[in-house]
Amino acid sequence: MIDKAEIMDESAIMRAITRIAHEIIEKNKGVDNLALIGIQRRGVPLAKMIAEKIKGVEGKSVPVGILDITFYRDDLSMLSEHPIINGTQIDFPITDKKIVLVDDVLYTGRTVRAAIDALMDAGRPKMVQLAVLIDRGHRELPIRPDYVGKNVPTSRLEVVNVKLYEIDGVNCVTISDIEKGVRH
Repeated sequence: MIDKAEIMDESAIMRAITRIAHEIIEKNKGVDNLALIGIQRRGVPLAKMIAEKIKGVEGKSVPVGILDITFYRDDLSMLSEHPIINGTQIDFPITDKKIVLVDDVLYTGRTVRAAIDALMDAGRPKMVQLAVLIDRGHRELPIRPDYVGKNVPTSRLEVVNVKLYEIDGVNCVTISDIEKGVRH
C-alpha cells in the first residue's frame, strides 16, 4: 500500500493529543476516578501519550490499561485461523470508574462495540467515553466519539494509516488507496 498523502505530521498529532487531554480534564472536571484504556495496538501508545499530557497539566497520574478485543470481534472467523493475541492488562479496578477508551481510528464502530463488550466483562464502569485520533466516518453502528483529534472524510476505498513511534518508528497519519483485491 502506497501512501498518497500525509494528513498529520508529528507536531499535528501532538497538538491533537494535547487538545484531547485538556478536553478530557474539562469534561470530567478534573481526573479523580478517571482511567484511560487503550485498545490494542495503536490505542495503547495514544492512551499513554494522553496520560502524560494529563499528568503535565493536572500534576496527577491517571492509570492506563491495555485492552485486547480479539475474541470480542464479530469478524473473528474472517481474520485468521490463528489470530494474534496482544493481551489485556488492566491493573486497577474499573468498577465505578470513568473510563476513556482510546483508539487510533474510528470507522464503522465495530471495534469500539467489541471494546465495550470486553470492558464490561472486566467490571462495571461508572461511564465510558471514547477518544480517537482520527474519525473517518462510515459508521455502521450508533457510536460517536467524545474526543476527536481530527475528522478526516474518506471514501470506503481509502485506508487511514496511523503510524506511532512506539510501533512504527515514526509519528504521522497517512491516507492510501486500498490495493485491488485487498479488503479492509
